[in-house]
Amino acid sequence: MKTILIVEDVELNRDLLTQLLEDDYALVLAVDGGAGVAMAASHAPDLILMDLSLPVIDGWEATRRIKADPATAGIPVIAITANAMSGDADRAKAAGCDDFMTKPVDEDLLFAKLHHWLD
Repeated sequence: MKTILIVEDVELNRDLLTQLLEDDYALVLAVDGGAGVAMAASHAPDLILMDLSLPVIDGWEATRRIKADPATAGIPVIAITANAMSGDADRAKAAGCDDFMTKPVDEDLLFAKLHHWLD
């Protein structure tokens, strides 16, 4: 079973993603960017779902740190944000995100992206 690290500070959003994914994937949860960076290193997940608006270290910087570490650089990171502005997808990719999606999460799009990056 593939492992997904969900880095999300809003409990409702974490719960939603957990409900969508728990039957098909092993899940690891982090509530801030600092914990996300640490958990990426300690758990070596197969994929990371990264909120961009996070406490401690935002998702932009957390992704940069994950991608800067040779041990975690190859883990695909999908940015998920509610505050999508023009250019955010490009900014997320510049920070190291491999893919980008907006909230509210479209379940079909999420699973399509997961299959793309994990299969």
